[in-house]
Amino acid sequence: MEGDDCEFRYGDGTNEAQDNDFPTVERSRLQEMLSLLGLEMYQVQKLSLQDSLQISFDSMKNWAPQVPKDLPWNFLRKLQALNADARNTTMVLDVLPDARHVEKESQMEEEIIYWDPADDLAADIYSFSELPTPDTPVNPLDLLCALLISSDSFLQQEIVLKMALCQFALPLVLPDSENHYHTFLLWAMRGIVRTWWSQPPRGVGSFREDSVVLSRAPAFAFVRMDVSSNSKSQLLNAVLSPGHRQWDCFWHRDLNLGTNAREISDGLVEISWFFPSGREDLDIFPEPVTFLNLRGDIGSHWLQFKLLTEISSAVFILTDNISKKEYKLLYSMKESTTKYYFILSPYRGKRNTNLRFLNKLIPVLKIDHSHVLVKVSSTDSDSFVKRIRAIVGNVLRAPCRRVSVEDMAHAARKLGLKVDEDCEECQKAKDRMERITRKIKDSDAYRRDELRLQGDPWRKAAQVEKEFCQLQWAVDPPEKHRAELRRRLLELRMQQNSHDPSSGVQEFISGISSPSLSEKQYFLRWMEWGLARVAQPRLRQPPETLLTLRPKHGGATDLGELLWPEPLGVEHFLREMGQFYEAESCLVEAGRLPAGQRRFAHFPGLASELLLTGLPLELIDGSTLSMPVRWVTGLLKELHVRLERRSRLVVLSALGVPGTGKSTLLNTMFGLRFATGKSCSPRGAFMQLITVAEGFSQDLGCDHILVIDSGGLIGGALTSAGDRFELEASLATLLMGLSNVTVISLAETKDIPAAILHAFLRLEKTGHMPNYQFVYQNLHDVSVPGPRPRDKRQLLDPPGDLSRAAAQMEKQSDGFRALAGLAFCDPEKQHIWHIPGLWHGAPPMAAVSLAYSEAIFELKRCLLENIRNGLSNQNKNIQQLIELVRRL
Repeated sequence: MEGDDCEFRYGDGTNEAQDNDFPTVERSRLQEMLSLLGLEMYQVQKLSLQDSLQISFDSMKNWAPQVPKDLPWNFLRKLQALNADARNTTMVLDVLPDARHVEKESQMEEEIIYWDPADDLAADIYSFSELPTPDTPVNPLDLLCALLISSDSFLQQEIVLKMALCQFALPLVLPDSENHYHTFLLWAMRGIVRTWWSQPPRGVGSFREDSVVLSRAPAFAFVRMDVSSNSKSQLLNAVLSPGHRQWDCFWHRDLNLGTNAREISDGLVEISWFFPSGREDLDIFPEPVTFLNLRGDIGSHWLQFKLLTEISSAVFILTDNISKKEYKLLYSMKESTTKYYFILSPYRGKRNTNLRFLNKLIPVLKIDHSHVLVKVSSTDSDSFVKRIRAIVGNVLRAPCRRVSVEDMAHAARKLGLKVDEDCEECQKAKDRMERITRKIKDSDAYRRDELRLQGDPWRKAAQVEKEFCQLQWAVDPPEKHRAELRRRLLELRMQQNSHDPSSGVQEFISGISSPSLSEKQYFLRWMEWGLARVAQPRLRQPPETLLTLRPKHGGATDLGELLWPEPLGVEHFLREMGQFYEAESCLVEAGRLPAGQRRFAHFPGLASELLLTGLPLELIDGSTLSMPVRWVTGLLKELHVRLERRSRLVVLSALGVPGTGKSTLLNTMFGLRFATGKSCSPRGAFMQLITVAEGFSQDLGCDHILVIDSGGLIGGALTSAGDRFELEASLATLLMGLSNVTVISLAETKDIPAAILHAFLRLEKTGHMPNYQFVYQNLHDVSVPGPRPRDKRQLLDPPGDLSRAAAQMEKQSDGFRALAGLAFCDPEKQHIWHIPGLWHGAPPMAAVSLAYSEAIFELKRCLLENIRNGLSNQNKNIQQLIELVRRL
């Protein structure tokens, strides 16, 4: 039998001549698929994340794909919006297919599912079916594989992250049918963080948050051997779905287009997880469990099957027939410690032959009769699913193998699979990150010792600059006080300028100065994860804890009173660079430092390049709640230089108290990367740049959209909070004053923060009124049954105590006007939006609600329509924005 092991190692059972022919057929098949989908051009210069996020004419319409070349863009657009229908590859054709075509398609579907297992040609149906034509739908798994093959590492990562949010099964091993050089997608998984609650009942102690790449869990693989009349994917979906609500995590043949022959995706390994909520009535398993699914027959994809046997606690093999060939394949696994279970159909295959080979396999695979299950299609589904769950539960209770995705990648390397993370640029960036993070033992100590320009020096300088700015608006400011403030500021800036960047900051600067754009992007992602990992033990708290905080005066909790410290992040290193630049610029302006001796003049250029690559940059410092004006204006000047003629901007801001879903809204709408839903999110306001496609910029009236997320700046402090309220009102005025469009995110229709009302009144006096959109987000219910006039009237009714207090502070003689009287609030124009709940089901296994996705798309369409129609106030170029920053 040892000689047979070598003979069947690759499982094709063909002679050498056939082996040589097989890749040739597959090579043309892959190229044909790429050509069909219009992805051929991206095989050398890969499709990038920035390409996929551009605003174009298609961003404003809910279009359906008409030809196969529309499918990749339709998939990316829907996936960005977290649309549960993203995998649907149905095309709306101009001409309906004739009856013969429908009949042929139906006949092909029957052949795929119900061929005679005894027929030797049956195994070839998956691989050698007729290629799709422009009027034939594409299998969704083929579309996914073609798109991943055509995308760079960062777009792959974004695709996988969005698929995880949609609760889709994720690609783990990407097959390369042309070269048989399969890729394990470790890097693509890096950004996924999941939360769960272990049993017993939920509480602070049972909450967990971790990267799916690093957390270990038992793994269970489901594979097909030869032919099976039972669907693995349907079975997996049933096992993963609580109650009677089945979620189609794995695409299967009973879904629309699920029966279309796979052309290039056989050999794909998918992964999904079950995560417990801490509630016994909802949880199928008491701990996280990993599920793996191999597409195609194990005989044709022996390498992937070998990997699954090495990483799984148990493997479920679905088959109708066990022949001599399959027996030899399984016999080669005799050294494996993995548990094996067979799932057979009573009506298909040769029962006596199956029993004979199963009896032979009992001592080889260490199985008994309890490891052989018989599933009658559709008639015993519920009881069969319970039986599978019971088997998984029994394995969990016994000592079993627990693996992380990193462990899986290690096993994949040993078997000769390519791991996407092993490229030179990625590893160099990782090494640089580790040189920085290994020195961080305590975040507070590191900030104090390594990021020396922040903390007290920057807070004191910010306070002096604020006083100096207020003095400029005084009617007759005393010159002596002005001189004293100037002296104190120069003294603080000289103290800052006397320092050199620490070794960690220098390493960070080297990382973002790399001439390789890819290495720079790898480095920034590694830094985000590395710093999050360092901070995680202190900050791992359940998000509900935030909801238990109580406001002092009936309003929202003050930011300074949050239970969590601000986590150490990439923004702290950029703040340090900003302070070096601020201090040096201040001294040059005062004549205390010759311009020729500047060391940090290139820092804004480095930061502007990061903004162009899609990194959110801090506009308002979260630690001092102030804007480093020289740094921000320097950055915008460099951005203007790099954009050259394409520098027309629209500024869109989102304001609201933390927890109202504004960051998630922006990310879903535009595919952005603002921090969301975590108690450890940065507190400052961040900005991110979106490019408008050149063919659409003339029509839209701008070349880029600068999106600003207020983060945790507007905490909802009341008028009685004194300085805190004034600070929040000033920041709200600044952000809204910079904006052409402002989205006000509200958890309830009556809770417009007083600081925002205060800013409304200030801006109305100046005549600068952005286009406002009020977004009421239903944060708890699954859905909202459409617009509710009662809620709209409440928002437009005469103001309560908060708005009355804001009007009194502004000394408005007509301050008790109804909110509807303000210029921005025309009830007949769609200024008020009701967004359904984000989740469909109970987290952490909930998927994003289709109604939420569709409502966000409609809001996006309206915003872009307003921009195009000039309703968003006058668009500005970057130089005008710089002047506005200085004035405000």
